[in-house]
Amino acid sequence: MAAKKETQAETAKKPAVKKAVKKTATAKKSSAGKIRIQYYRSSIGFSVTQKLTVKGFGFGKLNSTRELVDTPALRGMIAKVPHLVRIVE
Repeated sequence: MAAKKETQAETAKKPAVKKAVKKTATAKKSSAGKIRIQYYRSSIGFSVTQKLTVKGFGFGKLNSTRELVDTPALRGMIAKVPHLVRIVE
C-alpha cells in the first residue's frame, strides 16, 4: 500500500507536457469542402436506421437545409437516404 502511494506522489510531481496543436486545412472557414443538403421528404414509414441517419445530419424539421463539411462519411450517409435528402447548390 505504501509503494502505491509513493508512485502516485511521484507522478504528481512530474511537470505537465504540453502537446503541440496542429492547424489543419479543415480549420479554415471557407466554402470549399462544404456541401449543402436539404431534408425534403418525411422519414415516417421508413426504417429506424434511416430516421437516425437523417437525425445525424442535424435535421429537425422538413425543408430545412444544413451546410456540412464534405467528407466520405457524409457522402455515405447521403447515399443511404437519397430519397429523403437532396444536395442543394
